Amino acid sequence: MKQLVFLLLFMVMSSALFAATYDMVIYGGTSSAITAAVQAKKMGKSVIVVSPDKHLGGLSSGGLGYTDSGNTGAIGGLSREFYHRVYKKYQNDAAWHWEKKDQYANQGQGTRAMVHDDQTMWIFEPRVAEAVFDEWIAEMKIPVVREALLDREKGVKKDSSAKIVSITTLDGKTYVGKQFIDATYEGDLMAAAGVSYHVGREDNSVYGETWNGNQVGILHHKHWFKPGAVSPYKVPGDPSSGLLRYISTDPPGVRGEGDKRVQAYCFRVCMSKHPENRVPFPKPAGYDPEDYELLLRVFDYGWRETFEKFDMIPNLKTDTNNHGPFSSDFIGENYDYPEASYERRREIIAEHVRYQQGWLYFVANDPRVPADVRRAMSQWGLAKDEFLDNGHWPHQLYIREARRLVGEYVMTEHDCLGKRTPLHPVGMGSYTLDSHNIRRYITAEGYVQNEGDIGVGVPRPYSIDFGCLLPKRAECTNLTVSICVGTSHIAFGSVRMEPVFMILGQSAATAAAFAIDNNIAVQDVDYAKLKERLLADGQRLVYEPRNAPVRGISVNTFPGIVVDDVEAKLVGDWAISTARQPFVGAHYLHDSNEGKGEKRVTFTVALAEPGNYEVRLAYSHDGNRSKAVPVNIGSQTVTVDQTVAPPIDKLFVSLGTFEFGREAVITISNTGTTGHVIVDAVQLLKK
Repeated sequence: MKQLVFLLLFMVMSSALFAATYDMVIYGGTSSAITAAVQAKKMGKSVIVVSPDKHLGGLSSGGLGYTDSGNTGAIGGLSREFYHRVYKKYQNDAAWHWEKKDQYANQGQGTRAMVHDDQTMWIFEPRVAEAVFDEWIAEMKIPVVREALLDREKGVKKDSSAKIVSITTLDGKTYVGKQFIDATYEGDLMAAAGVSYHVGREDNSVYGETWNGNQVGILHHKHWFKPGAVSPYKVPGDPSSGLLRYISTDPPGVRGEGDKRVQAYCFRVCMSKHPENRVPFPKPAGYDPEDYELLLRVFDYGWRETFEKFDMIPNLKTDTNNHGPFSSDFIGENYDYPEASYERRREIIAEHVRYQQGWLYFVANDPRVPADVRRAMSQWGLAKDEFLDNGHWPHQLYIREARRLVGEYVMTEHDCLGKRTPLHPVGMGSYTLDSHNIRRYITAEGYVQNEGDIGVGVPRPYSIDFGCLLPKRAECTNLTVSICVGTSHIAFGSVRMEPVFMILGQSAATAAAFAIDNNIAVQDVDYAKLKERLLADGQRLVYEPRNAPVRGISVNTFPGIVVDDVEAKLVGDWAISTARQPFVGAHYLHDSNEGKGEKRVTFTVALAEPGNYEVRLAYSHDGNRSKAVPVNIGSQTVTVDQTVAPPIDKLFVSLGTFEFGREAVITISNTGTTGHVIVDAVQLLKK
């Protein structure tokens, strides 16, 4: 009898011990989860990170070291502090094991890696990023429970007022909180809490978009097969021989229609070709060279871009990403991942490991691969000093897209392209509207083609509304979401960058802290006070052109009046670039060689006095530019050949002298052009 009493007492005590209570419970081990936890602690709240992962940092420590930073002027707060902490790591000579610090000066994502506007570094090794996250957590004394999977069926308890009371993990431990944050790539907590969400591509008609839904017939980014070049059949041209692998038999469908498909996943593999830090690519269990037959056919028509996205990071390593028609993306093999069981997800991850390891092994070893490609690939291997407990393979699959919240505000391409302005910004994004391929299908002509890849530039950084983080009030009042936020498929293609996830983690925690302080629903947080605190903590909420970091040459360098493109009025979708030097200010614009006749940029220049002014136009030249770019100045039109280097300091070309009153209006358009149209800056010199 005594033994039974003691057993019951132990069970009660154990249950009480495991039902830990915190102000804030954060579910996730991602970079977003870490910034949320740090912000909660800074605001005096008790917080715990319940991580389904063993390693902290998600993709930021899982291989994505070549940061998709976009315009770094839009990145502030704790997100920027992370990149500052990375910078400090690399100031120590001991961090440079395989090359010297002064030998590394890679260009990446619009940011020169070792040139900093405020001591930030955007390109780094996975192990360095993980060390930063671990040290940050230790420094702030934040408790972390690792490898703790949410009980998705019955582990979320809510009360009658739509509040989450507690979450329980599969090991039986319960965490009670006042506020909860879902900082996972999958959105498991928000789904288990019963809030509305979407998986897949919306039809363009849902939000009045252009770039959502099926992208059949749209070829972006070079990630497609040469039209009419590759047969999908085992015996080329013979349907009776059967299909090659991983090609859908579904009909192509109609441009813009929605579906339940999500963009392809891959691992961002860290590779090295340093002999002392290289592990040969393993031959995975289940390896079958037939999986890669399509790649041989791509090589047959002369494609040789295998190594174009072997982006260099410090210490002679890479962040290796998908590139081309057949690469590391396992296209079409992830559709059920977002809502799959844990067991099925593990199977999908294992399938991706087998496919991608097999792809590397195949290119390095199969005698049918062209000798020049095979020799080049054989120089590479997995980085020996990375992912030591996982066979040097990344621990995080790149979940580019899973569930997306349908809450208080749904962000669309209109927000990203500057056609709609959010009223309650809590952070910014700036990356291209970007989706990787979603399926591989058979064209009406009987050839294989990829579909879903897209890259549409945004004209300038855009704000992300507070409502994107919030479920509908009737569904949950104490949950914020910092990764699977309320966006359409194509808007998420821009938002889904690691710096942005860190930004939104901080903002989510700030809002949750205010909700705790005032004992209110997170939807009722006073935005004016939230904004004040976010700005005080260094967040950047709206784009301020004059404060944008100068990557090119400052406008103050030149005589006369110089107006950069950041202060011009844009019509149509213009892409931002810094790829070609020299340029003025933060960046220049280009029309992506698309939408001819639909795009224009207007500079309106206030003049202190009327008179005659020489007008000059800045552009970066290249062979792919238009030879006849129309520039309208008043009633006159001048054409510019942008394939030719500008004669004035290789930056400006004179358009002539014109008479103006108190204002000069200069418009560059892409009407009637062939090739890319570039817009950078205009200069006016008084005569």
